[in-house]
Amino acid sequence: MKLFHRETGAGAPVVFLHGNPTSSHLWRNVMPLVPGRRLAPDLIGMGDSPRPRIDYTFSDHARYLAEWFDELSLEDVVLVGHDWGGALAADWASRHPSRVRGLAFTEAVLKPMTWEEFPPPGAEVFRALKTPGAADPMIDMFLKSLPPEYEGMYPTRESRIPLLRWACSMPLGGEPASVVSRIETFDGWLATSSGVPKLLITFEPGFDTMLTPPMVEWMSKTFASLEAAHHPVTAGHHTPEEQPELIAESLVTWLAGDARLRSRSNRYLNST
Repeated sequence: MKLFHRETGAGAPVVFLHGNPTSSHLWRNVMPLVPGRRLAPDLIGMGDSPRPRIDYTFSDHARYLAEWFDELSLEDVVLVGHDWGGALAADWASRHPSRVRGLAFTEAVLKPMTWEEFPPPGAEVFRALKTPGAADPMIDMFLKSLPPEYEGMYPTRESRIPLLRWACSMPLGGEPASVVSRIETFDGWLATSSGVPKLLITFEPGFDTMLTPPMVEWMSKTFASLEAAHHPVTAGHHTPEEQPELIAESLVTWLAGDARLRSRSNRYLNST
């Protein structure tokens, strides 16, 4: 089953992965400003991708995404992830390290958290989303906080099942254990993969920012070969919608400035 994806440009591939409750549309104002072959898939059950009757677990998304990478024979990939797209990027990279050129994240799910670590307004929302019977109206509220085009992508209760599954998968308080275990595994790889450049793009925290300063500090101390690009302007959780030019600027500077990224990109260009 093929995932829908947007694609433009040529050269070394840069893959943009969205999270919940968006689609590849999230990257529309970032991709044109970044060099290379740019690709952005819609995760299974989201955007214009097929919507099979599956559970939409993290492992389901990871499996379909891995098949997409294999179908397109993508090598020497730079992955750019937002929200759950960051978790999927790190997960795929940890399982296919020889195919990864670099990783970049913004507002990504990269750490199992205690309820106390999560920003209080967000913790209140996710407690409700994880409460049986309370999730449907919360998903409606979740969607209405986004630009109208995303709400239109998920018009029915059935079409919103993947959104609810993602929300219930947020690794809080040790649950769900399967997701926490998966994140802990790729965190181990992120902490030891010194040969893979990484970029964390942050902004001054907005009202719904997920990556608080303590979490950013933890990532900066934990992940190997991590460069942090902080912009002193305010942004909430959906940074590619709010600050696409600054995200693209950070990516372009990082791609051009790291010798490991440049040399691997040149080898890719010389072989094609």
